[in-house]
Amino acid sequence: MDSAKKNAAEQFAEAVRIMARLRGPGGCAWDREQSFDTIKKYTLEETYEVFDAIERRNWPDLKDELGDLLLQVLFYAQMAAEAGDFSIADVIENLNAKLVRRHPHVFGDAEAATSGDVLRNWEQIKQKEKQQKSEKNSLLEEIPRTMPAMMEAEKIGSRAAKVGFDWPKDERVAGLFEKLAEETAELRDEVDVRARGVANEEELAAEFGDLLFTAANLARHLKIDSESALRGANAKFRRRFAAMEEAIRVDGGESVSLSTLSAAELEALWQQAKQRERKNNAE
Repeated sequence: MDSAKKNAAEQFAEAVRIMARLRGPGGCAWDREQSFDTIKKYTLEETYEVFDAIERRNWPDLKDELGDLLLQVLFYAQMAAEAGDFSIADVIENLNAKLVRRHPHVFGDAEAATSGDVLRNWEQIKQKEKQQKSEKNSLLEEIPRTMPAMMEAEKIGSRAAKVGFDWPKDERVAGLFEKLAEETAELRDEVDVRARGVANEEELAAEFGDLLFTAANLARHLKIDSESALRGANAKFRRRFAAMEEAIRVDGGESVSLSTLSAAELEALWQQAKQRERKNNAE
């Protein structure tokens, strides 16, 4: 059968067979050497490449990156099957059952008129599932420690808020700004201690972490995805820095290094890049 005419199930089955062959006798030496621990770093990389393609609205790239992300799932499932733990069929069966179970308003008799209703039902069902199969003692233990730190901070704050451990509703944003100022002052105190040559580096890092944690939870209350916001800031800095490099090539004729410029000259280039970007966005 021509590959272009194969349906999704057939294409998926072929991908599973290819993965099994790569890991099997006579397969790929590199693939056969991998383990769950060696592959997980690639999973994180591929996830961020999916994010990048979406942010660039590059749909051909997204198609490729989603394939790379799917490869990670196939890799883990194949290794698990070899160990006798579970197969890719078990993964899909579990997913299908979960989707049906957590959408009773679609597959059952429950009602959910709004997306908010859907999310509340989802969380309630999820909590019941966790209680049934887990002996964990803390509400926060089910939050993965391996997700990006800003995302983890938001999840922790959100989960704690479900039991009322949060700022009062009418004071949340103002309270978090006050907390942000408090954490900033504590960090500055540690920086001053370092300047006197008696710094506790662990305490300095801890205070900086507290500042980031508070910022992540401020983002949560402002309904901002802190991870996406930081990625946006990174992208903006990249653009403006590239504009600085382009400016010295255009204005100076021959290419020069930014490292040869003074702090005042670098700041002037940065401000020019900002103004140019704002002007282009306004047009």
